[in-house]
Amino acid sequence: MNLPLAAIWRISRRDLSARIRGLRLLAICLFLGVATLAAIGSLTAGIADELSKRGQTILGGDVEIGIAQREATPAEMAAMRKAGAVSETIRLRAMAIGTQTGSDSVLAELKAVDRVYPHYGALTLRDGGIAKAPAKDEIYIGPTLAERLDIETGGTIRFGDATFKVAGIIGEEPDRLGEGFTLGPVAIINMTSLPDTALIQPGSMYEAKYRIKLAADEDAAAVAKALEAQFPSAGWDITDRSNGAPGTRRFIERMGQFLTLVGLAALVIAGIGVGNGVSSYLASKRASIATLKVTGADSGTIFRIYMLQILTVAAGAIIAGLMVGSVMPMVIGGVAGDILPVAPGFNLHPLPLFISAIYGLLIAIAFALPPLARARTVPAAGLFRAIVEGNARIDRRSTVWVISAILAIIALAVVTAREPLFSLAFIGAAFGLLLLLTGIAWLLRFIALRLPRPKAPLPRLALANLHRPGAQTQALVVALGLGLTLFVTLAAIQTSINNEIKNSVPDRAPSFFALDIPRDGEAQFRQMVKKADPKAAINMIPALRGTIVEFGGQRVEQLEELPEGAWILNGDRGLTYSSALPNGSEIVAGNWWPQDYNGPALVSLEADAAESLGVGVGDSLTISLLGVEVPAKIASLRTVKWDNFGLNYVMVFSPGSLEAAPHNMVATLTVSKPAERILAKSFPPTFPSASLIEVGEVTAQITVLLTQMAQAIAAAASIAILAGIAVLVGAIAAARQSRIYDSVIMKMLGSTRRQILGAQALEYGILAVVLGLVSLVLGMLAAYFVVVEIFDFSFAPDYAVLALTLVGGAGLTFVLGIIGSLPILAARPSEALRSL
Repeated sequence: MNLPLAAIWRISRRDLSARIRGLRLLAICLFLGVATLAAIGSLTAGIADELSKRGQTILGGDVEIGIAQREATPAEMAAMRKAGAVSETIRLRAMAIGTQTGSDSVLAELKAVDRVYPHYGALTLRDGGIAKAPAKDEIYIGPTLAERLDIETGGTIRFGDATFKVAGIIGEEPDRLGEGFTLGPVAIINMTSLPDTALIQPGSMYEAKYRIKLAADEDAAAVAKALEAQFPSAGWDITDRSNGAPGTRRFIERMGQFLTLVGLAALVIAGIGVGNGVSSYLASKRASIATLKVTGADSGTIFRIYMLQILTVAAGAIIAGLMVGSVMPMVIGGVAGDILPVAPGFNLHPLPLFISAIYGLLIAIAFALPPLARARTVPAAGLFRAIVEGNARIDRRSTVWVISAILAIIALAVVTAREPLFSLAFIGAAFGLLLLLTGIAWLLRFIALRLPRPKAPLPRLALANLHRPGAQTQALVVALGLGLTLFVTLAAIQTSINNEIKNSVPDRAPSFFALDIPRDGEAQFRQMVKKADPKAAINMIPALRGTIVEFGGQRVEQLEELPEGAWILNGDRGLTYSSALPNGSEIVAGNWWPQDYNGPALVSLEADAAESLGVGVGDSLTISLLGVEVPAKIASLRTVKWDNFGLNYVMVFSPGSLEAAPHNMVATLTVSKPAERILAKSFPPTFPSASLIEVGEVTAQITVLLTQMAQAIAAAASIAILAGIAVLVGAIAAARQSRIYDSVIMKMLGSTRRQILGAQALEYGILAVVLGLVSLVLGMLAAYFVVVEIFDFSFAPDYAVLALTLVGGAGLTFVLGIIGSLPILAARPSEALRSL
């Protein structure tokens, strides 16, 4: 019987309207997965679009040129002004001293701006006013600085040798995001006031930025490239408006890719729930399918009727998921507040929504086809006996469709990924986990079948339930294994990040970082510290900043694209020189120079940075230092313990190579608590051009960043856990019909409800114990990869929390299994037998 499509749709619609709740697990799983992917994709796209739209404002111009430790030369300024209108700012760290509160001081980011600042956007004050550069001897301060020094508008504050009147509290700094990471609140003065502070001395750490405003039709990228080519050895850090905050964009894109893959994993897990839901639904339709076949419907007609139902429900779930996912960025932006770099507005992003819909459709096809194919190819008589005989294998055509859908999922994930190899590895691991759990299910059935039968009836029945015909062992093992693995993975990631936060400050972390100590003031500095604490530990080294312009024979400005992971080439980097190997460093290749070395410039490079550049011992490396190129040969590679809060740099040069350049000193101080209070008051007036940073302030910012990262991972993974729970519920539902049959037979043979429930509890207990051990290993491996390989943290999970998580997860799945068994116990033999 070959019915027309209209007739098939009529049958599908009527049948679906009568029992649509049978496919609710399919709808729930697809909705969760698609909504997660759509939300993550839309949020990432929304932030990226906002960064692009506000590129000029974030950057402060169409082209930005950053120069470390010097201002632009007349020739450089002439070239910039030829390109367009130029605005200059100078930013440096300095100690802000409140004149009303005695000698209290706070580390701040002092920013000097000219009269044309800002080119784009507006500098606003807290009272709502729009401001330009403050008048000479006046200052705008950030609200945090005002709060910490208890200063309001009209008060006075001192930086270096100059005292300023507070002309307003800053409401919004337009180019704040483009300034990058800061260690203190901002304060803004007029460029003409900067010399009065005497903060900039030869060797002082500061950065001059020049923002160029171009004509509307000019190509900013081309102008930036032309300027860089004109001054290849200037050591500029040049950016155009298309990427105003490259570090922020890079972080958002990578985090977005990781969360997208987590969302895809949740969707794949939900796919198993789709398969279980379809299996359960078709089991409830067994009599209808058999009746249709008896009355002449062929397999193709059966397939089209129920495929239309599945696709209809799937389409509804996908559309609902897209709707929720599209508005989630606005909700997340409102809830997250200042956690996000920019607040994404409400805009539809067709590409991530389209990709999420395709994922949902492919998942529905890949996981719904197998149970549907089994139902359509079984003869009518086989369908009536399926409850005890189990399901048939799927046909070759359906197998091809399933494999094609899976390959399409993999291809889509790889093509849309920022790092295709990473995405491929992630997906391979996810499918590998599914195959592994499937293999464990087969092994468990194999062992249960061959174990000696226990004499006690309950254990014997529980063991038989694992391998009998029609047993849902495979679905339960996959569902339970995925759920427990997700619980363990999330707990291990969370506790490792928490421990990373706790371990950010080692037991003997220094009390302070001291920056920009004048070279000729080293003796006075040591004397002041020792006076405050005779037992103080002082570690002082030279500090400079330079830009790599050549490595391994390659000029950086001639590269089409920077090597992957070569962050060291992005702008200027801290560097130093030393005769001795710095504490916390270990040589892994080459040799350190002799203590009395006096020859051509040598450099020791951090091993990971060398690997990203593709250089090794003996290769060349040239830096631009204050506009002067300094060529050197790589003498050694070393690993660095960055988490000990010591003084270490990616590049350490040999003695005699950099001493002639103007520079200051930096130091770490480990002192007693009373000495901390003494130095906090005595340091700023003694060294007005230097800065004193409390380690506690640094660790507070690190803690906030890591906590936000952990929250993002937890939020994404929680969706995957919900999907895993839905999968477990689906597996229990899929097994319900056969368990009702078993329950009825056992009741008729004299079994009590307690015995039936006890057998099923023992069955779920066996699965929970076996899979708990497996999930512990799998979850630890997955968490190790995420923590170490993706976030580059140390792997230090809390094993007590892991144990509690595993017990809690196993307990939850056990409880869900028992709750799912309660309707089976309530089934009446007469009704159950009539429905079979």
